[in-house]
Amino acid sequence: MTSIAGGSPVAFPPTAIQGQLRGLLLGGAILTAVFVWVFWHFLASQVRIGITQQADWGHTLIIPLVAGYFVYLNRHRLLETGFRTSWVGLIPVVLGVGWYTFCWLGPPTVRHHNLQGAGLSLTLFGIALLFTGFRAMTLLWFPLVYLCLFSQTISQRLMEVVTFKLQDITARGSHICLNLIGIDTDRSGNVLYVWDWNEGVSKPLNIAEACSGMRMLMAFLALGIAMAYTGFKHYWQRVVLVLMGIPVAIFVNILRVATLAILSIFDTNFVAGDFHTFIGLIWLVPAFLMFLGVMWILRHMVIEQPEAPAAGPAGERPPSS
Repeated sequence: MTSIAGGSPVAFPPTAIQGQLRGLLLGGAILTAVFVWVFWHFLASQVRIGITQQADWGHTLIIPLVAGYFVYLNRHRLLETGFRTSWVGLIPVVLGVGWYTFCWLGPPTVRHHNLQGAGLSLTLFGIALLFTGFRAMTLLWFPLVYLCLFSQTISQRLMEVVTFKLQDITARGSHICLNLIGIDTDRSGNVLYVWDWNEGVSKPLNIAEACSGMRMLMAFLALGIAMAYTGFKHYWQRVVLVLMGIPVAIFVNILRVATLAILSIFDTNFVAGDFHTFIGLIWLVPAFLMFLGVMWILRHMVIEQPEAPAAGPAGERPPSS
């Protein structure tokens, strides 16, 4: 609805609105198809990894839905802000596609899927800026960052930067935990030697890179950011909840390794294969409950004050009961 020179509103015919909506949906469908076609190699590989390695990277398949929900929560503010074409967005689009092509077809040293993901992310930001404008981007930047950061897997080369330290923490924590509950365990580096009283031998349990907890940590950071964004108003609460994802993930991973060590006493096959993955999935349930407990504590640390009633037309307050 708009207004003419005299000030009286004029409503657009329903057919015109439906035509604009169909044009918007058609344009969005074409743009999505072109985007998928350009970045098909990267997108297909990430989906394939998420499906085949669900215990490690299955959460990456859910991230696009979570990011879309963030946009849905701000739908009213987006409509109030309005969309405006910003041709500045063409710059990151061209740079992103060029960088992705270079990392895909260039020398082996740059054929890295995370570098390709950087090109895809830059292109996605450029498209959003091109078709929505700077004002809308004040509401869209966070869902886009969340999508680009957590929807792609991390290469082994990058994970090794922090994986070794997490392996050491997990090995030390599991060693302490097992001895506290009465299971004699020795540790040599990242290898635990669990004593089997029935057979009179110690069975080694190697804390491999897959048991370091790095992948679980990434999943918990993604979960913590999502819960903080939707569940809290105060920034300090959001920051604390996200940071709590680190110790929760490490603690749960220590308990997971300790569980595998106990099961290895009865059968060493329990620490490998599908059962190893199954134990990891089971421990995600209490981990999620811990996260909800932290969220409950943070929410009850703040007492929201009710808003004062608005004053009347002449500055008079409404009569008290």
